[in-house]
Amino acid sequence: MESPFKAELLKGKVALLTGGASGIGYEISVQLGKHGASVAVMGRRKHVIDSAVEALRSQGISAIGFEGDVRKRDDAARVLESTLKHFGRLDILVNAAAGNFLVPSEDLSPNGFRTVIDIDAVGTFTMCHEALKYLKKGASGKNSAAGGSIINISATLHYTATWYQIHVSAAKAAVDSITRSLALEWGTDYDIRVNGIAPGPIEDTAGFSKLLPQEMLSKPKEQILVSKLGKKWDIAMAALYLSSDAGKYINGTTLVVDGGEWLTKPAYFPKEAVKQLSRAVERRSRDKPVGVAKSKL
Repeated sequence: MESPFKAELLKGKVALLTGGASGIGYEISVQLGKHGASVAVMGRRKHVIDSAVEALRSQGISAIGFEGDVRKRDDAARVLESTLKHFGRLDILVNAAAGNFLVPSEDLSPNGFRTVIDIDAVGTFTMCHEALKYLKKGASGKNSAAGGSIINISATLHYTATWYQIHVSAAKAAVDSITRSLALEWGTDYDIRVNGIAPGPIEDTAGFSKLLPQEMLSKPKEQILVSKLGKKWDIAMAALYLSSDAGKYINGTTLVVDGGEWLTKPAYFPKEAVKQLSRAVERRSRDKPVGVAKSKL
């Protein structure tokens, strides 16, 4: 799809994206790069990172990748420092790393709950905290986005309640709170804008395959959890808007990009079906990389 933004929209900017080597994060990496930004991607799987960086560079994007776990402060500090050494600055941080799986709350262990909280919420805060000293160096001028921009990828699951998503709903509620608190403090003190994006159901993503596996797509329409699917491109366009001067007066907002899907009543399907689907999806996830295949780029 053709972008409505000018190609030089982010010329001279540098962006670091956690989870930027696959799924929604990768598409945001592509679009930031196509609009002039230099891009660094961070993730836990080297082969996925290497493939993504190669694909980004094949499109003329200045890109580099780093292994790292957002749950580990040392990894966060190392990746941020390496990004600065390579590109000389940091203007945009996108926190897209996330964990998710379907499970009834009675079957969810405290460790499983904690893992998602650690990746989504603690990881988001850790990356923001470690990035602050680099982002605030660019804070100058009240009429531009020079102070830097942070975008936290959230969700709409917690706006009402979502079946078998207690862990992710709690984590994303925390992410939204982090976004508002940092926007208040850092927007005032350092001219750094902190916003979020809450995607709806996005086709061709690992998250979508876990929340609505292929087995469910064969069900009658009235049993399908969603009525309208978005594209990764839709989320990337929102990220472009928020990270550019076009969004310079937006701070502390989580932009819902879901076609209004969250306004509909959550659908239900039986617990046993959830257990069977979750096991099938997790087996598929273990059997093949979740990263972006070159042939699909």
